[in-house]
Amino acid sequence: MSPTTSPAATAVVPAAGDSSATASSGRAAREATSAATPEQLDRLYADTRMRSMSLADKVSTLFMVQLPGTDPAPMQAYLAGNRPGGLLLLGSNIPATAAALLGQLAGLGFATGLKPLIAVDEEGGDVTRLPEDGFAGADRLKSLPVAATTDAFTQRAALLERSGISVNFGTVADVTSDPGSFIFDRVLGTDPASASDRVGASVAAQNGSVFATLKHFPGHGETAADSHTSIPSTGISFAQWQSQDAPPFRSGIAAGAPLVMFGHLAYTAVDSAPASLSVRWHEILRGELGFTGVAITDDMLMLQDSGDPAYSDQAANAVRAVAAGNDILLYNSAIDMAPSVAAIIAAVQSGQIDEAQIDESVVRILALQRAAWLRAAS
Repeated sequence: MSPTTSPAATAVVPAAGDSSATASSGRAAREATSAATPEQLDRLYADTRMRSMSLADKVSTLFMVQLPGTDPAPMQAYLAGNRPGGLLLLGSNIPATAAALLGQLAGLGFATGLKPLIAVDEEGGDVTRLPEDGFAGADRLKSLPVAATTDAFTQRAALLERSGISVNFGTVADVTSDPGSFIFDRVLGTDPASASDRVGASVAAQNGSVFATLKHFPGHGETAADSHTSIPSTGISFAQWQSQDAPPFRSGIAAGAPLVMFGHLAYTAVDSAPASLSVRWHEILRGELGFTGVAITDDMLMLQDSGDPAYSDQAANAVRAVAAGNDILLYNSAIDMAPSVAAIIAAVQSGQIDEAQIDESVVRILALQRAAWLRAAS
């Protein structure tokens, strides 16, 4: 739903001095608002906030970064000075208990009514950040009944919520049956059907506690290579992707996943560029799979770490990622945001990126921040 079509935003504006029209319009607005879902109200709130922001602040909102340590003071200083949309936590950011982490995160923020997104990779199994997460991960869940996935992710989501975390990059929607694959131990299923069942269960179990994220779109299972050190590629056809790799993502989207993470993966039969930088793959996610939530990249620094000279310029990568359709650019480090923010602003001012696209991304992010704030306040 676009900002201009949300129920509470469609009330007719009366002519000046028309008191009957004013009363009628007021009633219509109140009725529309009372009938709106919480998600529609969050989006209306986000749209209103977005319209008061400068272009620089809007572009800054597109960033999520990781800062070192457990001291909240430098985290708050970075938030206040740079105004990113959120922070990523790694193991080095996380103390021994959920209560300690909640205290660490409690004071972070810079805008009343909105809460910066706090994200973590909490898959369980091989990728576990929180010491108290002893729940089953994909290495075990793939061979257990689907109910075990529901149980594990219900408990995992509750732990994250108690810790003050709002976003979990924890649902691997990739599919592979190859034990030699980099991603094998982290997939929830070794075939499309079993993966789809468990991906959908994982998302449903997290809904209401944290914002679940599907990764790594369009699917890491078609290559055994590691995207942390290269740009893995596959030549499979689009039809093969639709039958093999798309189903778990469809299942997770149908279950209500609010975020999808794009992998730095090249499906060369569709686009020679990595999916994270591909307009076509973003069109497929939104057009063919019907996703309306937040599209986020995998760690953008992985592009530079690939060693491919085409991706050696951090600011240029940021422009390409936004132009492709990503809402959030993820950085696994405390980067200097200024050069990339400036480059994206210049791309908007030159017409390379439509400011309306930036606005839509910011509304999606602010709507999640609003929902996170309301959850924390309840």
